[in-house]
Amino acid sequence: MSNLAPWPPAITEEQLQALTLQATTYALSHGLVYLPIAEKQPPAPTSTIHAPLALFPSPIPRTLFERARALQRTYNILYARIASDVAFLDRVMGADEGVGRADAFTGELWRRWRRVRDEGVARPLQLGLFRSDYMVHLPDSKGPASLKQVEFNTISSSFGTLSQRVAALHRYLFKSTGYYGSSASLKEENFPANETTAGLAEGLAAAHAAYGVKNAWILFVVQEGERNVFDQRWLEYELLEGHGIHVVRQTFAQLAKSASVDPTSRVLRIDAANLPDVNGVEIATVYFRAGYTPTDYPTAGHYDTRYVLESSRAIQCPSIPLQLAGGKKVQEVLTTPDVLESFLHDVPQAELASLRESWMAMWALDDSGDAGVQRARAEHTNLVLKPQREGGGNNVYKEAIPPFLDALPAAEREAWIAMELIRTPEGLGNYLVRAGGGTDGAVKAEVISELGIFGWALFGGADGRVEEREVGWLVRTKGKDSNEGGVAAGFSVLDSIVLVD
Repeated sequence: MSNLAPWPPAITEEQLQALTLQATTYALSHGLVYLPIAEKQPPAPTSTIHAPLALFPSPIPRTLFERARALQRTYNILYARIASDVAFLDRVMGADEGVGRADAFTGELWRRWRRVRDEGVARPLQLGLFRSDYMVHLPDSKGPASLKQVEFNTISSSFGTLSQRVAALHRYLFKSTGYYGSSASLKEENFPANETTAGLAEGLAAAHAAYGVKNAWILFVVQEGERNVFDQRWLEYELLEGHGIHVVRQTFAQLAKSASVDPTSRVLRIDAANLPDVNGVEIATVYFRAGYTPTDYPTAGHYDTRYVLESSRAIQCPSIPLQLAGGKKVQEVLTTPDVLESFLHDVPQAELASLRESWMAMWALDDSGDAGVQRARAEHTNLVLKPQREGGGNNVYKEAIPPFLDALPAAEREAWIAMELIRTPEGLGNYLVRAGGGTDGAVKAEVISELGIFGWALFGGADGRVEEREVGWLVRTKGKDSNEGGVAAGFSVLDSIVLVD
């Protein structure tokens, strides 16, 4: 990676201003957008802002990018099988003997899943739209660089459609400006294709087809006041235009009034005034873009609405067990001896070794009495502590770890894991452009980037077969001094890839 420094290519102040104008106007013209910050979003938006973006693509070694893509299909199968293993999830994530004892959010979800099981509701097929996130690990400046997994996302794996658009933006800037190509790495063949929108929609359409009712709809469960609505709308448009499938968007609060499940057929119907059928529409697939954080469930009634959806024959994306499978505790348990092999017994040893090579060291804080905590104290300058949360802004890093451990009740340790920090390459920079409450114009910063690979898996049939695909990628880039990485949470910007050898 040392041959990349300095990055990005040098440009003048006049070129920077022109490039920023081209990038932001392209983004606004091509749907690479957010809703602006507002105390309350209006029912019909009156304006948009461009999504936070990088002016240059970030360099990633070609071999590591291809390795991440190849790993995705194995990960698709792995997490499909984890979600199908009731005993494993009860032991690791359950409220009786697992993480759910210490983490109230996990426990509430698990109890709704157990209620569905106790009532004898047959589990239909399940759909996962996944994203596996990685960083380039370079602990020694002399290399070699390796690929290390940050986390595996099983719910609301966002920014697939906007990542396709920021990749197109960087290709446009390369073609339209002479100075953009001043680096030898910036060649057209080094900009990999990204067709994530069609790929993710393909997964949703496969679930719809498997449900077997042509005129059924897909339900998007969304958050109140969602600013990242266009990333979701592009999927909606692709489903209608590419597959002839209609989508209805509902929040948990709306679903509490509109959703019902027939006790005999287990058909889920949504009855809302804006729908064409006076009896409501049948739902084939429930796609969650909400429900991954405790703030989405402000009352017990919101968890009960999740139970209603889960108790239907509609294919859940994700089901509660698949959401639980994405917990950080599961990621940690997979690193212990023989666990990975128990799920992938039919996978060649070389593939298993490649998966293991992508993991940093992890351990539980509740292991062997105080041993996990004491190790975290001793190694805190090289660690991050992670809870069972998604969405950014939840982790504890380095010097903040000892005082956090001082205040963490022993009963809550089970909800946390410790993970060694990924050491990213030094000397890589970029220009970060934010709008709507951020810094005006492009700000140059030393950065680190995170690569996400998207995939989907449809599974749960009697034959145990997993239909799966790898379907695209995402890059998020942030300032070197920022620990967290969420774009929606305001830490990162959207970026794309330039491959280097």
